[in-house]
Amino acid sequence: MRQFVVTIIIFTVIFVAAFSVSLSGRENQNTSHSAVAPSNRVARGKYIVEGMARCAQCHTPRNSDGTLDVSHPLEGAALWLMPASNTSNATDWPLVAPRIAGTLPASDQDMVRLLTTGIWTDGKPLRAPMPQFRMTTEDAEAVVAFLHSL
Repeated sequence: MRQFVVTIIIFTVIFVAAFSVSLSGRENQNTSHSAVAPSNRVARGKYIVEGMARCAQCHTPRNSDGTLDVSHPLEGAALWLMPASNTSNATDWPLVAPRIAGTLPASDQDMVRLLTTGIWTDGKPLRAPMPQFRMTTEDAEAVVAFLHSL
């Protein structure tokens, strides 16, 4: 029962973060990304990755005590979060969150598509627990610029 409650709490946090990111920057949806200076784009991406989406929670390895290993930020990690065993998606749960620092797991265009639509390169939504973000193109490009900077 405790594991179920923890899983629900974590999904709620991920949902709120995804919803917050999808709402951020809505007033600037029609702004061309070329109007944003590259340094500002990286700073915006850092804000989204670290402050809003909290990507490190899954994509950064953990130390033996469960804390994030900040010496390897966003370098991919075994997922510490598992679904309740009696859920339908328990057998379709990924075991590893991929590296997203530096060299991305897909092209920049595919990463922007993922972050704006929730659809991966195979045309399917990513599996839980990855949030199905609906970022603006500008925010998604900022996230990609920040991840490349690492």
